[in-house]
Amino acid sequence: MSTDRMPIRSDGPDPDPDPGRTADVPKPPPAPPAPLPLLAPLREAGKLFALAATVSRAVFRRPFQVREFIEQFWFVASVTILPAALVSIPFGAVIALQVGSLTQQLGAQSFTGGASVLAVIQQASPLIVALLIAGAGGSAICADLGSRKIREELDAMEVMGVSPIQRLVVPRVLATMLVAVLLNGMVSVVGTLGGYFFNVVMQNGTPGAYLASFSALAQLPDLYISELKALIFGFIAGIVAAHRGLNPRGGPKGVGDAVNQSVVITFLLLFFVNTVLTAIYLQIVPPKGG
Repeated sequence: MSTDRMPIRSDGPDPDPDPGRTADVPKPPPAPPAPLPLLAPLREAGKLFALAATVSRAVFRRPFQVREFIEQFWFVASVTILPAALVSIPFGAVIALQVGSLTQQLGAQSFTGGASVLAVIQQASPLIVALLIAGAGGSAICADLGSRKIREELDAMEVMGVSPIQRLVVPRVLATMLVAVLLNGMVSVVGTLGGYFFNVVMQNGTPGAYLASFSALAQLPDLYISELKALIFGFIAGIVAAHRGLNPRGGPKGVGDAVNQSVVITFLLLFFVNTVLTAIYLQIVPPKGG
């Protein structure tokens, strides 16, 4: 009988010949490159246009939130109608006084009414309405959506299969558009009456000449472009407010920053779009008598 023993085989891992050597740890994947700061505005603009396209498509989908639309329409109208009426009077007065003083220097007092009324209808009225909607209604819309976002209400709606765009954004954008169109007509009338009063009372203008110059220079497309501007400006105010409200950065402070950003961005877009629309209108529609 052999006394030699067979070597015992171990199924476990071989002992580390060098106990002091550390085990190989897999390296973490490299971090993605930091985005370029110059591309951030382009990304935000892309998101804004994407939201505008999504809302435009969602308008024609069903079901339509009638109750939400009525509530938002009443809210935006209630916070903007009185300031719009009060602001339109000094705007019309300043334009009438400035135009009246220039026409007196040039000896063309008979054109005071037409020039001042066209300035109020084409330029001042849509901008006044849009700025007030962006400052009062748009800021409230942005704060409401932003607070829902940080409370994760919008995420809960998506989990339940409810689209926040269809449920919340579309009624608010349509409400700002309708309020802008309706208020634009009121501001045009009030601003025209204010300009008429200040021109006749303070500059000793002739009421008949004021109205005659207005009817001689004004035409129906002037009112059309004014209402079209108001419609587009209301859409811009609603979309920008919704975009910033849906994408706040941080907690409550981020919502406050989003509200400020929405107002500033809306103002910049309004003046840019107003310039483009005015240039296109003057190229397409010839002046009356031209």
